[in-house]
Amino acid sequence: MTQALDPRLVETPSPLSKTLGFEMTGWSDGFARVEAPLAAHLMNRQGLPHGGVHAALLDTTMGFCGCYTGDPDVKQNALTLSMTVNFVAQATGTRLIAEARVTGGGRRTYFAEATVHDDTGTLIATATGVFRYRSKP
Repeated sequence: MTQALDPRLVETPSPLSKTLGFEMTGWSDGFARVEAPLAAHLMNRQGLPHGGVHAALLDTTMGFCGCYTGDPDVKQNALTLSMTVNFVAQATGTRLIAEARVTGGGRRTYFAEATVHDDTGTLIATATGVFRYRSKP
């Protein structure tokens, strides 16, 4: 499995992803990487990245990891059926980096796991999820 990003496959970010500053930096069969800057608009009232940002980053990354087709003209979509997030530590770096991998599944659903690290290497959050394909590629 490669973790490089073919620029022809990058999709236009959703309005939420664009607002949060998410950027896909890796995508291949069964794998996705999405990053976000630790910007002021992502912080909670304690000055820490809001847990919802971690959850959205994990959900987005796991959603993409099961939808790779390798063809820019063929898109696969999925929706989240279930997701569990565990918050492990506080981010101290300047970027959040989420990586997700497909761990199993079948014709209509897939299972994924993901992590969020900051750019210092600290593990910030983990997640597992179940996703349902919305269309056939």
